[in-house]
Amino acid sequence: MPNQPPHPNYVRIFDTTLRDGEQSPGATMTSAEKLQIARALARMGVDVIEAGFPAASPDDLEAVRRIAIEVGNPDPRHNGHRVPIITGLARAVKSDIDAAWEAVRHAARPRIHTFLATSPIHMQYKLRMTPREVVQRVREMVAYARSLTDDVEFSPEDAGRSDPEFLYEVLAAAIEAGATTLNIPDTVGYTTPEEFYRLIKGIMEHTPGIEQVIVSVHCHNDLGLATANTLAGLMAGARQAEVTINGIGERAGNTALEEVVMALRVRHDVYGLETGIDTTQIVRVSQMVSRITGMAVQPNKAIVGANAFAHEAGIHQDGMLKHQQTYEIMRPEMVGWPKSRLVLGKHSGRHALRVRLEELGYRLRPEELDEIFREFKRLADRKKTITDADLMALVSEERGLAPEEEVFHLEAAQVVAGTGMPSATVRLRGPDGQVHIATAVGTGPVDAAYKAIEQVVGVQPVLLEYVVNAVTEGIDAVGEVTVRIQPAEAEARPSPQGTARPRTFGGYAADTDVILASAKAYLIAINKMLAARQSDPADTAPASAAA
Repeated sequence: MPNQPPHPNYVRIFDTTLRDGEQSPGATMTSAEKLQIARALARMGVDVIEAGFPAASPDDLEAVRRIAIEVGNPDPRHNGHRVPIITGLARAVKSDIDAAWEAVRHAARPRIHTFLATSPIHMQYKLRMTPREVVQRVREMVAYARSLTDDVEFSPEDAGRSDPEFLYEVLAAAIEAGATTLNIPDTVGYTTPEEFYRLIKGIMEHTPGIEQVIVSVHCHNDLGLATANTLAGLMAGARQAEVTINGIGERAGNTALEEVVMALRVRHDVYGLETGIDTTQIVRVSQMVSRITGMAVQPNKAIVGANAFAHEAGIHQDGMLKHQQTYEIMRPEMVGWPKSRLVLGKHSGRHALRVRLEELGYRLRPEELDEIFREFKRLADRKKTITDADLMALVSEERGLAPEEEVFHLEAAQVVAGTGMPSATVRLRGPDGQVHIATAVGTGPVDAAYKAIEQVVGVQPVLLEYVVNAVTEGIDAVGEVTVRIQPAEAEARPSPQGTARPRTFGGYAADTDVILASAKAYLIAINKMLAARQSDPADTAPASAAA
């Protein structure tokens, strides 16, 4: 059998983002955009890329051809890089198959994927063909595709609503004609996991010659069961999963690549199956597809949603701060997120509030924290999310607890941006009242401003977090900037448990000029770090000394 998988428990990931995913309303992509995504899929380790439907249009054929040439062949710049199979979809019609072959033949590992419906409703009303005619057409068109390439995939469309006995007959005919992969689609997302498991199990047990081919599953999400059905099919013996990034696709979409891949990895104890996907690239590719298609990822989307690793509930936050695995079954870094996020809101607890205040530079006595926490809860009842500015107001204004004194003051800043050499000039007043002016060049205006500030203050901290949010509407919207820094030498102070922990310092500023807000926030954080050193040198001793 061509393209034999590396071992019996290996699951091929067949990505159809560029074909089925593109059929989402409004998700049409240009040839250049398809090529960009195809390259990302190849780097991520996708086994098969369904690059399009070449017979649909000359542009689609050209897009698939380009992907076959540029992504479907070894790249000398990436030695050892696994070259994916490149396939194009074709109806069980000679002209479609010819178009598919013309597009994919340039790949090192080309495949033709042809399909024909097998459910009673499709045969009667769409195809207007009898079951005998369907079997004969399958036999003829699979054989024709096999005459062009030794890798042919056949899909009985709407298999989920097809008669199993008839399905066994059609699939046997496809195997006899030369198919190497048989894909079983739940085209309209109708089946339940139990039904789909039985369907795949029946195919594995009753289809003559099934041991000669790879069985694949392709599920739609009309009832929200796409991932569950796909996993059920894999449990029943399928070894290829057809998926899309972010689960995009017609109607309610397809099975999401990220959900299947991470379910198999996290629950390897249950499934015992493996893929070749580099999971650390999942979030990056997800964001690329979202940006190109214009289809936003819902915040609570599994794996790749903005809230997938965010915690607001107080019980959850407390558990997370004590041990990550209390409320996370996988590390965010596994899929490409930088870290987990604790979101402060009405469900947050005292522990999370204390940690965030410490990150902002405030260390409160227990009775002070209790008072702030009560005010925090009152504010959280009125606002969905509490910002750093809100916390700073609670501490400094309402409780009279001012943050560390200002060491350097930003009097003026001027930046030059563009495609040339972004630069910034800052004027700071130091603790002795003397004015200092510095100019620096950076990769962008914010980077240039930060480098100029560093020249004056004489420190180069590690920037851990830089967040920009619009807090008002309109062209004159106020932008708020939050930064979090850590001394470059990873200074730490003893934690309550006696272990060294790098101390961080936060800064917040808001302005209609985001660059100016960025500079203010950075300087505020640096001032806190400098003030902490002056007031308590032992508190910012290097981690090795603290240990």
